[in-house]
Amino acid sequence: MFKILLIEDDLTLFKEIKDRLSQWSYEVYGIDDFAQVMQTFTEVKPDLVIIDIQLPKFDGFHWCRLIRGHSNVPIIFLSSRDHPTDMVMSMQLGADDFVQKPFHFDVLIAKIQATLRRVYNYNSEQVHLQTWHGATVDYEKHTVSNENGSIELTKNEMFILKQLLEQKNKIISRNDLIKSLWDDERFVSDNTLTVNVNRLRKSLDEIGLGSQIQTKVGQGYIALEEGI
Repeated sequence: MFKILLIEDDLTLFKEIKDRLSQWSYEVYGIDDFAQVMQTFTEVKPDLVIIDIQLPKFDGFHWCRLIRGHSNVPIIFLSSRDHPTDMVMSMQLGADDFVQKPFHFDVLIAKIQATLRRVYNYNSEQVHLQTWHGATVDYEKHTVSNENGSIELTKNEMFILKQLLEQKNKIISRNDLIKSLWDDERFVSDNTLTVNVNRLRKSLDEIGLGSQIQTKVGQGYIALEEGI
């Protein structure tokens, strides 16, 4: 679950954005004291920051400068002003994107998803091997290998396995898995997810790991770790 720090003083807009982002399984934090934005930033350690330009105390450009002095976290600016210089200034300060108010929520979520994919998928590609129950999972080659042999998974099957292994021993809901696949630009239906999970289990059975992916009725799926 990605953490988003939303620096927005319009309480109505803040609640609307938070509610909509929560539906996409983002964890959204706000600012209680606009003179202490950096303190909240340090405490939350967000994966992405959304900043309004017009804020109490100091404007969004001020906080962007301070954040960039400490972190390369992706930043998206919001602005109700139509000055072209605002967008230029935002980019010069190191922002990743700019959204003009009023905006359609689909535009904002698309920009958030694109930014997170660009920043964090790139980093995750650098580490493409993982050990699980004595097996080596190679995300790049789409293989799982252990002393019983090696299997090759489809892209969707490996994507599902990766989501489960990133939160081992935690139940991942079917809805969250479908959204993750959709965010990764893969179209899946509820039935398609069931077929892919069943195929994933069947393939893992070949090397003795099928039972380590379990269904929690009415909740979702879980990848078990050693000792559980």
